[in-house]
Amino acid sequence: MQQRQLADTQFSASATAYLDSAVHARGPDLERLQALGAAAALDLGCGAGHASFALARGGARRVVAYDLSAAMLDVVTREAGVRGHGGIETCLGSTESLPFAANSFDCVVTRYSAHHWLDVPLALGEATRVLRPGGKMVIIDVVAPEAPLLDTILQTVEFLRDAAHVRNYRDSEWTRMLAAAGQTAITLERWKIALEFGSWVRRIATPAARVDALHAVFAALPAEARDYFEVGADHSFSSDVSWIESAKPN
Repeated sequence: MQQRQLADTQFSASATAYLDSAVHARGPDLERLQALGAAAALDLGCGAGHASFALARGGARRVVAYDLSAAMLDVVTREAGVRGHGGIETCLGSTESLPFAANSFDCVVTRYSAHHWLDVPLALGEATRVLRPGGKMVIIDVVAPEAPLLDTILQTVEFLRDAAHVRNYRDSEWTRMLAAAGQTAITLERWKIALEFGSWVRRIATPAARVDALHAVFAALPAEARDYFEVGADHSFSSDVSWIESAKPN
């Protein structure tokens, strides 16, 4: 199965779990998205729609929830109706080829999705194309530490947990990729999120053999990695998340 098909199949099976996930459904970053006050916004890799709902609460007249998984988009449509967000529309497709005209949106957002994209530079180029001059791009995602050892460990546990994982990028990589896509005024803010091991693997239905492998990896971590990721006795841990904001030049 190709990687894109794998991601579609995997997330289609767990769409409702992402709607109910506390990690995805809560957070001050959602309040911050709401405060952006975008008029027309695109939510790339929308998942269960939490970023889209925040943008709608902020008064956006048009929000497009865009995802590779039809099942995820069904969840967004249903929940948008429940919440009274009539301005949300859904669209199926990959981030590397957006079916929108140039200069269509004043804000492009992606939240906890970009680590699944097969070609981030191409996707960022597309996002820049569909942004209006002066429009804002906001990326919210788990980011890799700059230290190679810690980076390698993060990618290992993420892939064992989720076979559709591609890469959590470093802040320095995001800065370079956004600049190469023509984005300017790049700023980054980082915080940590706590990930409870049991719900982390249940959410994506990680197979038992991979769960066993994860426990083995966490048990064998060197002390500096255990300290950095705040690994607990049950192998719950913390990851870095960044709010990465940039703009399309006028």
